[in-house]
Amino acid sequence: MNKKALRIGIVGLGRGFMLTLPALRAHPRVEIAAAFDLRASPRAQFTREFGAKSYESLEGLLAADIDAVYIATPHELHATQAIAALGAGKHVLVEKPMAISVAECVAMEAAARRAGKLLLVGPSHGFDAPVRRAAELIASGGFGAVRQLTAMNFTDFMYRPRRPEELDSARGGGVVYSQAAHQIDVARRLVGRDVTFVRAVAGNWDSSRPSEGAYAAMMGFEGGAVASLTYSGYAHYDSDELVNWISELGREKDPEQYGDTRRALRNLEPATESAAKIRRAYGEDGASTSEPPAPYHEHFGFVLVSCERADLKLSPQGITLYGDEHREFLAIDPPSLPRVEVIDEFVEGALGLVQPIHDGRWGVKTVACCAALLESSRTGSEIAPTAMIIDTLEAVSV
Repeated sequence: MNKKALRIGIVGLGRGFMLTLPALRAHPRVEIAAAFDLRASPRAQFTREFGAKSYESLEGLLAADIDAVYIATPHELHATQAIAALGAGKHVLVEKPMAISVAECVAMEAAARRAGKLLLVGPSHGFDAPVRRAAELIASGGFGAVRQLTAMNFTDFMYRPRRPEELDSARGGGVVYSQAAHQIDVARRLVGRDVTFVRAVAGNWDSSRPSEGAYAAMMGFEGGAVASLTYSGYAHYDSDELVNWISELGREKDPEQYGDTRRALRNLEPATESAAKIRRAYGEDGASTSEPPAPYHEHFGFVLVSCERADLKLSPQGITLYGDEHREFLAIDPPSLPRVEVIDEFVEGALGLVQPIHDGRWGVKTVACCAALLESSRTGSEIAPTAMIIDTLEAVSV
């Protein structure tokens, strides 16, 4: 093992861990050293697979010989667990959303500063290679300033098996904290400026799935750019049609499977829905994640950036540039592993080799935009995310 490797402890052996595991396992500067989960089955699977100790409590994990933790637990636990890990002197990679309120995020970022440790928020689609490459092209100035961004995604999010808290808005459920966090990260990464206002309407159109399942939002940025963000998780139109039927995780999708998610959920008893969600988690079937890497990059629907002298359309294969007179496709090599960009940024940031982009301050601003989206929908007003952060800081200082 490389002497400069990070010994990482896993907090939560669920679906998020499964999706990120290939990149963690293959990274030359990562050692998967320990884990914490409340369930015995994944703990036993983890010990068999990695020859490392697993713990029944977070306190046990934090007392182990590790340098960092990866938190992949339900949203409402992120703040408490991250602050505890930072207080124990560990670097923290926490799944999006960073937390479920601006106040929690501010407290997490303050804990990271006190500890002198890295707090990184991800994976989110702001890390995707096409997003990163497009952001670099835009920042170079060759196409002029960004004037507008159009992003839309139509999925079956609301009808996949869910735990109760995933459909409870007060606990970070619904599409805003789970899905708008992705779309907002992508927009912020591409525009490269702070958000000045959010004006939005969020909707709950199915009383059997009691949380926000859709939204339409407009975000303004310093310098005058504006982004239009649309999302629906109600399992009707599928916007993967717009990206050659490639799924969010970078795999080919069969359009003839239309309606499968709703049908599968309809056949579940309400009491078994949480169990169905757990069956998709690590260790529940006694197997690990060993399927080959996806052939395409992950994505978050249709994204078009309009600059003064060109439009850039992102796709799982690359970027199409629409200039004044010519159109050009910039192919991006297929990913070696899913989410490797996230682990690279975390490891290099923790080792002091780079200044991370998606740190605690970044995460606070993204969650402030999510909170502004919900507040704007509730009040019918234009909301400034920065003002929400300032108000939170003033309340804390009092």
